[in-house]
Amino acid sequence: MFGKIVYISNSMARVEITGELNTSLMNMHVVLEDNGRRILASVEDVNDTTVNVDFLGEIIDNKFVSGVIRKPSLDSKTRIITKEELDLVIGGDQATTMYLGKSPLYDDIDVRVDINDLFSNHFAVFGNTGSGKSYGVARMLQNVFSNVQPFKSNFMIFDAYGEYHNAFKEINKIRDDFHFKYFTTNINDPDGELLRIPIWLLGVDDWALLLRAESHAQIPIIEQMLKLANIFAESSEQALNYKNHIIAKSLMTILYTNQSTPSKRNDIYSLLASCSTPQFNTEAIVQGIGYQRKFRECFIIDKEGEFVESILVTQYIASFIHEEYDKYEAKQNKYFTLDDLEKALNFTLISEGLLRNEKAYNEAITLKVRLHALAIGPSARYFSYPEYIDVNSYISSLVACPDGKKAQIINFNLEDIDDTLAKTITKIYTKMLFDFTKRLKVRASIPFHIFLEEAHRYVQNDSDTFLLGYNIFDRVAKEGRKYGLVFNLISQRPVEISETVISQCTNFMIFKMNHPRDLDYIRKMLPNISAEIVEMQKTLQPGTCVAFGKAFKIPIIIKMDLPNPEPSSSNCDVLERWK
Repeated sequence: MFGKIVYISNSMARVEITGELNTSLMNMHVVLEDNGRRILASVEDVNDTTVNVDFLGEIIDNKFVSGVIRKPSLDSKTRIITKEELDLVIGGDQATTMYLGKSPLYDDIDVRVDINDLFSNHFAVFGNTGSGKSYGVARMLQNVFSNVQPFKSNFMIFDAYGEYHNAFKEINKIRDDFHFKYFTTNINDPDGELLRIPIWLLGVDDWALLLRAESHAQIPIIEQMLKLANIFAESSEQALNYKNHIIAKSLMTILYTNQSTPSKRNDIYSLLASCSTPQFNTEAIVQGIGYQRKFRECFIIDKEGEFVESILVTQYIASFIHEEYDKYEAKQNKYFTLDDLEKALNFTLISEGLLRNEKAYNEAITLKVRLHALAIGPSARYFSYPEYIDVNSYISSLVACPDGKKAQIINFNLEDIDDTLAKTITKIYTKMLFDFTKRLKVRASIPFHIFLEEAHRYVQNDSDTFLLGYNIFDRVAKEGRKYGLVFNLISQRPVEISETVISQCTNFMIFKMNHPRDLDYIRKMLPNISAEIVEMQKTLQPGTCVAFGKAFKIPIIIKMDLPNPEPSSSNCDVLERWK
């Protein structure tokens, strides 16, 4: 079939065809033998008289080595790859590899992949709707549990449409020790546990995202709000004294301004309407020498335009000011609710003197409105945790089944919340896991794999870097692997995903894609993808992908088996529904 080599360049060779043309050569692999050397190449172009083959690597001592330094000579003999040689590049040691799918080019022989190379690196799955992405991911994870014994694995799937529940809910049928846990945002879903996040575990950055902060001036406000929330939650007496200290300082500030007396009174009543205690409210008793006044009575204006009890009320207010409180910090996080946080924000507004600064006050009011909308809205249920829990115990609870056994697959169904909240929740969990893995005494001793379905909805080039100095997805993409935190992105629109995250992905499975912008983006973003691979995927059948990267010795077309059971991602049966 093959004749002599007529042309060689740095990356390819042109080989004559002898005899009848065999069109099934396209995308297959050939070996160029040259003085004992075996150079592997793939067929890229076929015409009547010649084929073009691209160099992939060399077989040395029965091992495949990627890349070709010394090119073959024109006297090299060309032949189709043998089954034994094929096993060197798409097979592998049963102990360290797992079955991934079949090769449609080579009579459906098994394609195996190195487990460490695949799962210790960031991974991306791209493809059009209906190309088989969800089926491929489901089948791949089912293969993991069928081929390996991943008892201590932590696969966390953030599921935009609730597709994966059906695929993994019976994972224990493979083995009793395998378990699946399902969190849902749908309160009417009988199969899932409602997703709940303890708000005291969230840091300043988390709240900045949750409240959609827009300027750096809002960050100190959030920081003070969280500080007060933890102080107020410490103990009733301590919290009360601290509140009184804050109110007293704010009242004194108002009393010593240059405003008119009526304006001062209005500001005082406004302050007490938002922040009050038993000692500071309009009906609180102020004790004089031999008489009493209600707090509001101290602000009656006399004929001279002054408060009738200015001395009494000033002394009363000053008695609650203790400067040592200004440096006080809570010893640790405590349990508090969204309502408690709203009160803490109200006290923040008066404690920072924001009432006197119009610009800062407006920044704070924006946060206040958004926090209130969260507290009274339907999303409040996701931030209502019944009791105090620390971060390590909370992460443990995520992977623990009701019977106390370890769940290996944890599915978060986010289909009942909008994209903005879903993005924030995925960022909160990602940061929580990143911080957790960084704290481990033995680095990467507890690996976590985060699967982001519809990743283009979350992993975007947004304003986090401007506001916080980093984007958690970018940070994990660059640093997460060494701590055992690995991304697996699943998307139909890679052009909308952060360039930083894609650039850090080492392995790719690309199902059929047609959009020219996505194809051009992939071609530009991935240095190890050739024009031939891009062209190759255009003609793929559903459920078939082009796989390449560190885990794949050569770019290979893989036909994935149908998952069993299947995820709930198939199209609506319109004809049946019409009937």
